[in-house]
Amino acid sequence: MKYYLLANPKSGDSTFMDKVSALEFNGAEKEIVNVLEISDYTELIGKLGSDDKIVICGGDGSLNQFVNRTQGIEIKNEILMYSAGTGNDFLFDIGADTIKDGPIPIGKYLVSLPSVEVNGKKYKFINGVGYGIDGYCCEEGDRQKAAGVKKISYSSIAIKGILGKFSSRNAKVTVDGKEYLFKKVWLAPTMNGRAYGGGMLVAPEQDRLNPEHTISVVIFKSRSRLNTLMIFPSFFKGTHVKKKKNITILTGKRIEVEFDKPTPLQIDGEVISGVTSYTAVSAE
Repeated sequence: MKYYLLANPKSGDSTFMDKVSALEFNGAEKEIVNVLEISDYTELIGKLGSDDKIVICGGDGSLNQFVNRTQGIEIKNEILMYSAGTGNDFLFDIGADTIKDGPIPIGKYLVSLPSVEVNGKKYKFINGVGYGIDGYCCEEGDRQKAAGVKKISYSSIAIKGILGKFSSRNAKVTVDGKEYLFKKVWLAPTMNGRAYGGGMLVAPEQDRLNPEHTISVVIFKSRSRLNTLMIFPSFFKGTHVKKKKNITILTGKRIEVEFDKPTPLQIDGEVISGVTSYTAVSAE
């Protein structure tokens, strides 16, 4: 038996790769694979023995990259995950702590994943598709990273966005063929899990393992910037759902969201800029 540790050196903080290197598996052989050097997963998966195991080392972005880059490849090996030092909404959602307990099996969570189509391209997603000020925050965070900012405050980005740098949109949301119109929309994400954005409980009732494979779109609308700012922190505890005038949650298997202005969108934290619409479809 051999453990293949798929690690992105850019994940986590400066100690991440040291923690990955220190992982032990009861004396079993291990190999650390730099995912940035993998051009084709077919070759890697093809060389695995029947009892070898894959350990995805990283956060939500690493997991998202793995499921999208291995589409169409049959993987019979057990898949585990290890994340150290940074926030991970997937592990938060399933109540796992790999720092305390070590790598955990996650294969059952990867069997029936929803997909999203953006600008004619399809992607699988793990946690959710953020559209609105959440996408704006990720886009601005990426811009700051590129500019060399070492400590990025997404809370500060969100506050500045709500107070003036980001404007609400009008939205058309279609769920399983039924159309809804909303004005002054700040968020319209579609969720497979409960959380994104570092522990924001956007869809507290969403179950990623629900047998119907349904997904949920959460519409946050508000005419006032001040009111929006006051409600926004409640997303971290999931209490925003009590704000019935501002929050609408719709559940279905096919969700289409269209804004009246191009808006940044994020898929498990990966940003796509200038998006006018997206279509999310649950697994069959």
